[in-house]
Amino acid sequence: MLRQIEGSRAVAETVALCRPEVVCAYPISPQTHIIEAVGVMVKAGELAPCEFINVESEFAAMSVAIGASATGARAYTATSSQGLLFMMEAVHNAAGLGLPIVMTLANRAIGAPINIWNDHSDAMAVRDAGWIQLFAESNQEAADLHVQAFRLAEELSVPVMVCMDGFILTHAVEGVDILDQSFVDSFLPPYEPRQVLDTNDPVSIGAMVGPEAFEEVKYLAHLRQLDALVRIPAIAKEFADATGRDSGGLVRSYRTEDADILIVALGSVLGTIKDAVDIRREAGERVGVVGITSFRPFPAEAVREALCQARQVVVVEKAFSIGFGGVLSTDVAMAMQGVETNLRTVVAGLGGRSITRRSLEELIETAGRDELETLTFLDLDHGAVERERARMGETRRSGPSAENLLRDRGTAATAPVKEQA
Repeated sequence: MLRQIEGSRAVAETVALCRPEVVCAYPISPQTHIIEAVGVMVKAGELAPCEFINVESEFAAMSVAIGASATGARAYTATSSQGLLFMMEAVHNAAGLGLPIVMTLANRAIGAPINIWNDHSDAMAVRDAGWIQLFAESNQEAADLHVQAFRLAEELSVPVMVCMDGFILTHAVEGVDILDQSFVDSFLPPYEPRQVLDTNDPVSIGAMVGPEAFEEVKYLAHLRQLDALVRIPAIAKEFADATGRDSGGLVRSYRTEDADILIVALGSVLGTIKDAVDIRREAGERVGVVGITSFRPFPAEAVREALCQARQVVVVEKAFSIGFGGVLSTDVAMAMQGVETNLRTVVAGLGGRSITRRSLEELIETAGRDELETLTFLDLDHGAVERERARMGETRRSGPSAENLLRDRGTAATAPVKEQA
């Protein structure tokens, strides 16, 4: 049923349709509305049988999810940013144990300095933990991906993380078609665990593994991720055939047929990029978009096929590796080995900075003139950076850069510190 609904609420209601038996989470913006809504449904008896467990931290939330999944329960949690880092040890354990937990990650910048707005630095911090990572472009896709995520996780016995942009999607109210319970029940069969703690058939889950078998265990986890490259598009196709909605999959192309320049991105920024591409198309520029839904496992073959005919590939990403450059673009570059194309990285939207259509249009124009640098920071205030670098060179006690930049803009929370003689 199509409703005007907040993204967080749409995800919460869809998760409830998947009939999780244990939900555990600790509130952190911008994830909080999701888990609050699920909690209300459990308390009201609308989601039953389900145990909602209030925990004292994000680490405890993932630990409870691990325990619940190991005993054969369908488990769900959600987090964001610093909360994801707090549960980091358990995040790796969940994947290493092959437990099919589903988690919503409401993408938010990682500090310091503290920042509650959107970018993808949290997801990138755990990209090698062994979780499948699916990125949603819209709230409709975010809701749909959760149904597919439970199916995928339980088929392969791998945890799945559904990434949706914090505030941009989680707090946006728009039309979302909420699925029927009967459809979800038919699409998502009852959970049959591949491994389970059972007193009648004792096994050890999480036992010590030494050098004689550790590499093989990790390689098996790698193979399950490769299996996901087959199952993700298959499940998406089955979903699309039943609903008429093209949600999920590995990659999706937009106006790429004759494109000379292709822009690659993850998440909600794809909508703005498509608007900019439409305008540049009207101006005669041959430009298109390739959106990546499955970041882990990375669909190298599909990415290569989508990009191989372009003269120039521009990767727009909301995170970067400090001291090196792009994260997503590094994976794209590996996929494009042997293909003659110019690859450019554009870092944008860090800490929630707006990525405007006009800035993207200018980016496309610059790329069309072959004037785009190898690494570009979109809308970076170079003047502010140079002023701070000059301060750092003038005096040893130059102070915290974050505070100095805010003072330059007149938005600092504290008064200037007197310089020492």
